[in-house]
Amino acid sequence: MFALIMAGGAGKRFWPKSREKHPKQLLNILGEKTLIQNTVDRLSPLFSMDQIFVISNEKQKDEVRRQLPSLPEKNLIVEPKGKNTAPCIGLSALLLEKIDPEAVMIVLPADHLIQNDERFINALRVGARVAREKDSMVTLGIEPTYPSTGYGYIQFNEQLEVIDDVTLLKVKTFAEKPNLATAGRFISSGDFLWNSGIFIWKCKRILRELEEHLPHLYDGLMEIKEVLGTPEEEETIRRVYCQIKSISVDYGVMEHAEDVVVIKGKFGWNDLGSWDEVYNILEKDEDDNVLVGEHIIKDSRNCYVEAPGKCVALMGVNDLIVVDTGDVLLICPRERAQDVKELADVAKRRKLDQYI
Repeated sequence: MFALIMAGGAGKRFWPKSREKHPKQLLNILGEKTLIQNTVDRLSPLFSMDQIFVISNEKQKDEVRRQLPSLPEKNLIVEPKGKNTAPCIGLSALLLEKIDPEAVMIVLPADHLIQNDERFINALRVGARVAREKDSMVTLGIEPTYPSTGYGYIQFNEQLEVIDDVTLLKVKTFAEKPNLATAGRFISSGDFLWNSGIFIWKCKRILRELEEHLPHLYDGLMEIKEVLGTPEEEETIRRVYCQIKSISVDYGVMEHAEDVVVIKGKFGWNDLGSWDEVYNILEKDEDDNVLVGEHIIKDSRNCYVEAPGKCVALMGVNDLIVVDTGDVLLICPRERAQDVKELADVAKRRKLDQYI
């Protein structure tokens, strides 16, 4: 069994603190350790370091190695270019299948918050057992607490079984991120879970699904398979990645696959998708502000302020995000936190490379 940690994202919703070479998963947003370090630590009851693989990209690989010095060098997979989760998972499955044709892989993002590690590990253990014994595709869903428009959803239609206090449900369909009205209907129906982006399956099963649903990607992976372990491997991966389409595994595979099982996660989960999510998690003062660094506040409520090395003064404002990184100052309404990535995109279009 292997764990694959996906750590190549740009984390643009956490701009300006998150940058291309030092994105969200490599930041210590909560606590002393970075998100990717917390993810590796969390997996230690189930995996040795030899069983943990990380997939990242050229810009981030050196910082990943610096933060995870005990990760074997061969266990860092480097994509030449980010092409979303389907190519990322396909390439990794190919490499892990070569190590063990019967291997089960647990795929998880590097940047999520888990509050109950013991329950999380138990869910992974049960999911791996189901994937191994029944060749099912397993995903983890989270019971929604509000009508989020920032998450995808998974609809289930029946309970299959309960193993070691872990509930397994049959997946009916996957839904993309909805608008607010649709999200409200999902919550009211009672048969939808948030899509956590955590998957468990045999390597050979996901490769079969890619062959059926994304044949162009599969053909490229087979080109790579022919040269694994040869001097042509790196050049072939680079060439194939230039040709393949960027697509998520949810949209490309999971929405079409059969025999998909979802585990109802009960371990306190948050994907830390924006500054507002961080605000919601952290302890607040008597005016419901989260204040990191020196501050002078009067008649202001529900604000998130992070400006190390500076004193921030606020008067008569509510529901703001204020983040200062020294070279960039971000000020935006909390309700627009999901849109911060658009500012990073504007900076890129304007070729302000020093800020991205």
